[in-house]
Amino acid sequence: MAATAAGLNYGWNVMEGAHCLATDPCDANGLVLPVLEYGHSQGCSITGGYVYRGAAVPEIQGHYFYSDYCRGFLRSYRYAGGSVTDERQWDVGDIGNVLSFGEDGDGELYILSGNGNVYQLAAAN
Repeated sequence: MAATAAGLNYGWNVMEGAHCLATDPCDANGLVLPVLEYGHSQGCSITGGYVYRGAAVPEIQGHYFYSDYCRGFLRSYRYAGGSVTDERQWDVGDIGNVLSFGEDGDGELYILSGNGNVYQLAAAN
């Protein structure tokens, strides 16, 4: 779907991800289902992020970065041709409970952690 798409119904409170919440049959017609999901065994609450559009780390341009509040991992993927590609889990150590992501005017990404730190995505030294 286009980044300019508006007014889409992502299914809350009928669906969680691609799964019906109710035990009764649910109707997913007209709903926009996620392109990627993970189960509760991997985390408790996704923290959505941004597509990296910065210049400091060109090899990750076009990756959508996200985390999970309970697990504090950092993952990314690219979305191309209507499907998820290049899924990655990044070895960033213990960054704590990820509360949010931010983006500066140059497209560089930041991660806000419940441990009181703000981390910037940067190339490994």
